[in-house]
Amino acid sequence: MHFTFTDEQQLLADTVQRFVREHYSFEDRREILSSPEGWSRAIWQELAGLGLTAINVPEEHGGLGAGPVETMLVMNAFGAGLLLEPYLSAAVLAPSLIAQLGDSDVAAELLPQIAAGELIAIVAHQEPQTRGKLNSIATRAEKNGDGYVLQGKKNVVAHAPAANEFLVTARTSGKATDTAGVRVFRVPTDASGLKITAYRTLDGTRAADLELDRVRLPTSSLVGADSDGFAAIEAAHHVAVSALCAEAVGIMKAVNATTVEYTKNRKQFGQPISRFQVLQHRMVDMFIQAEQATSMSYLAAIKCQDADPSARRRALSAAKCVIGQAGRFIAQQAVQLHGGMGMTDELMVSHYFKRLTAIDLTWGDADFHLQQFAESLRT
Repeated sequence: MHFTFTDEQQLLADTVQRFVREHYSFEDRREILSSPEGWSRAIWQELAGLGLTAINVPEEHGGLGAGPVETMLVMNAFGAGLLLEPYLSAAVLAPSLIAQLGDSDVAAELLPQIAAGELIAIVAHQEPQTRGKLNSIATRAEKNGDGYVLQGKKNVVAHAPAANEFLVTARTSGKATDTAGVRVFRVPTDASGLKITAYRTLDGTRAADLELDRVRLPTSSLVGADSDGFAAIEAAHHVAVSALCAEAVGIMKAVNATTVEYTKNRKQFGQPISRFQVLQHRMVDMFIQAEQATSMSYLAAIKCQDADPSARRRALSAAKCVIGQAGRFIAQQAVQLHGGMGMTDELMVSHYFKRLTAIDLTWGDADFHLQQFAESLRT
């Protein structure tokens, strides 16, 4: 099968790649990483100015209404530059969830602000026991008078310290693993009873644990009140997993290019180590792994909005598994080929290694998705 991009898609890819080259050098990124916030609001506004925060927002709400393929191209470039800004959380997952929930009033209020880069809404879904099981939700929302009371914990909420508000998933009925009875609530960052514990993650990005201790919310905070929210939550996460896979592919290709360049300059026994056949074989294996990952990323982008949830789950699990394994292999080989320097903060390869590891652990690792794929074949 032959894959080609339209002229508009290729222009988008070229534009984002150029932006990353010109505005996100290794030195620029290190400065942003060491800043108090750990990301750049100035860069965020530039991304909004390029229309990138509007890609996953429907046209009727001021967005571009593009889709997963365009998001894939953007995330490829962001992966190569290891952008620290909350793009995946705030410009992919959040608008996808809001659109999927079908609440026209909330969509009309929030989506134009997201498209303009004015609002950072962060989805808080992951819990200590969730891992990759999206239906494992213990946080409860009890009806209380004319509102709700939320009780529970969310952990490793990516980019939570940057949030203007949270979209918190909670259970209004059912057991902790039921798909029915799951809803989404808008929770202000300064809500009484909400405790936010922020920290750096493995790859240096910011995240936080949220503790909701009898957080009282009005009925108006419920998003998509006329329907169960799990189907929307799952569909939005599938779009986000596709984008995450694309980011990983961008990193892998950057790692391969960096490694090839290093082996051309590093000399042993009077010649570049790139001439050693055994190392050439390693780099060929790295290239093959990256190409396989690219193919699976295309599959994820094509299938992440399939109308059949079972087909989506199968395709996304296959992609996440293959890409997780490929990322681990490429990162480990790159570090070995760089020698001891490969583990230091002074080289980009160590940062690539950390981010690929974090990506594999996000929303279920390769082993989890291999099991999910195997189970899907038995049903």
